[in-house]
Amino acid sequence: MTDTDSGGPARQAYHHGDLRSALLEAAEQELAAKGVERFSMRGVAKRAGVSHAAPAHHFKDVNGLLTALAALGFRKLVERQKVFMADAKPAAWNQLMASGLGYVVFALENPPVFRLMFSSDRPDLENPELKEAVDLSYAVMVDQLRILHGAGPDENPAVGIDMAAAWAVVHGLADILASNRLPQISDLPPPARDMAIMAIIGRAMPELSKR
Repeated sequence: MTDTDSGGPARQAYHHGDLRSALLEAAEQELAAKGVERFSMRGVAKRAGVSHAAPAHHFKDVNGLLTALAALGFRKLVERQKVFMADAKPAAWNQLMASGLGYVVFALENPPVFRLMFSSDRPDLENPELKEAVDLSYAVMVDQLRILHGAGPDENPAVGIDMAAAWAVVHGLADILASNRLPQISDLPPPARDMAIMAIIGRAMPELSKR
């Protein structure tokens, strides 16, 4: 039996006293196994090894739990981007490319959570925790574009346009690959896959590379 089937990691986290984290870990397992439509608090509680009523002490309802899981997803997305950025050259263009690669790789590694974050109406977009996590994610690319332009979107409208273009390219590629619609790229071993992803992003944003 796998950890996903048994809820092993979530049970271990609970026994160490962090029930909220255990429930979120179990929620990620439940989402991967059941999808959004069949996702249930009861299933999460079972995976976490707690009573059916336990999740309600931390999350108002199932949408509240999915909202918290989406917020966690955005924070993990930022963490993944920063891993790739740490290995890239410090120039803003290289950092922007690395953040894009991290974005796409996160989607490939976490398709169910990625779809929850961007393609589901279940998370509450007005939730403060989720809004803060989304803002942190948005800032990753904006910060590099701010350096490239020498100004932010409030001072220079071109930054906002470039941000929209960069996000459209990166998110579109992430969605395509996470949905396995380009297996000739997504099925490559990571070094070759990552080089292909970087090449696509760079080719789609040639003007930014000249700044």
